[in-house]
Amino acid sequence: MATLTYVYADSTAVLGPLATYAEPHCYDLCAEHGERLTAPRGWEVVRLTDTSAPSRPSGDDLEALANAVREAARPQERTAQAGGKGAPGADPVEVGRRGHLRVLRSPDS
Repeated sequence: MATLTYVYADSTAVLGPLATYAEPHCYDLCAEHGERLTAPRGWEVVRLTDTSAPSRPSGDDLEALANAVREAARPQERTAQAGGKGAPGADPVEVGRRGHLRVLRSPDS
């Protein structure tokens, strides 16, 4: 999404971040129309980038997320690598499994 503003005195069309309030001669555009925008002959188009918007995830972000999911799927290995078990009797006991879901029972019961 972007806001298009015409500056008639300078023969310029400014395409910038989405405006927070309505102004005369300002028009909100979807991403597709903002990319395809052209100006009349003799006019200049100025495209301002929104640096406050979050950037798109990179390949490194996706890999970090996948590694975190893999690590979370191996809780027994993680506690063993951390130097043994925590408090005695604190680990739940698996009593059933259905797909990726597990049924756990407290070791105290």
